[in-house]
Amino acid sequence: MEKKIIAIVAGGDSSEHDVSLRSAQGILGEMDLERFEPYIIELSAQAWTAILPDGTKSPVNRQHFTFTDASGKEIKPEMAYIIIHGTPGEDGTLQGYFDLIGMPYSTGPLLTEALTFNKFALNNFLKTFGVNTAENMLVRRGHEQLVTDDEVVNHIGLPCFIKPNAGGSSFGVTKVKTRDQIRPALEKALNESDEAIIESLLQGTEITCGCFKTERGDTVLPITEVVTQNEFFDYNAKYNGQVSEITPARIDEEVAERVRLITSAIYDILNCRGIIRVDYILSPYTDENGEQKTRINMLEVNTTPGMTPTSFIPQQIRAAGLTVKDVLTEIIEDQLARAGR
Repeated sequence: MEKKIIAIVAGGDSSEHDVSLRSAQGILGEMDLERFEPYIIELSAQAWTAILPDGTKSPVNRQHFTFTDASGKEIKPEMAYIIIHGTPGEDGTLQGYFDLIGMPYSTGPLLTEALTFNKFALNNFLKTFGVNTAENMLVRRGHEQLVTDDEVVNHIGLPCFIKPNAGGSSFGVTKVKTRDQIRPALEKALNESDEAIIESLLQGTEITCGCFKTERGDTVLPITEVVTQNEFFDYNAKYNGQVSEITPARIDEEVAERVRLITSAIYDILNCRGIIRVDYILSPYTDENGEQKTRINMLEVNTTPGMTPTSFIPQQIRAAGLTVKDVLTEIIEDQLARAGR
């Protein structure tokens, strides 16, 4: 069987560049080398380069997305596995490029990626389908004065979160407890993104749930419970071990089933492809009859979730009795088949 050449596209132009490269190495280490011939392609605003097996780099022709190996042979990937966390791989930009040159890729299409990357737009879109989200406000760089501190306190309340409207890995996120922290938090968030989102604090248990769907069927992965002593699930919690990640989550099975159903529905509503991960807060409340209930609040939809050794998705795949290698193979072959390759 002739091996399919797969480009593992990583890097990008955000603060998550290095995290993305670690995810790319994680995918490379799990790739089925009997079926595929993978190359990591590192993207930045300055250069697009293919990392060859001997560690040398070869420039990528952006018109055709090709490069040459050490012998001078032209290499043309047949699919892009996008693992860029942030722009341009998670906001639709790269998907539009690949659409133009006719190359299949591992994520949802341009509109899906653009929508999920914009937290404010995503929250308000999913609300129309009955998904619970935090109360939120949008602030654009250069127009900070249009949102007053009083509006934040009265509409959103304190404590609240102020974060970049586009981005991930908790860069630029602040848990705001007092009025005098609002402006510095906005400045911090707007250093990461042209827009900031102000969200109400949701109290409860943080969980996350992965999902992927192919022609073989739908797979909703075991739920992970996120426990950290930090103020929130920040960068140190995510990547420096300052967190306990419990899979499967210690939650009631009825609630877990609802989370799985919501995750699967969100996947379909957004027209996702490949692996996604949806983060939630489970908030207890008492209904009008005095019964204890659990509200499932969606926090974020991540369409290029991390694949480092400490990332959630590899943990959930193993907890499901699957292997990362087999899941990657299923997703890649599904996308190649969709493209007729």
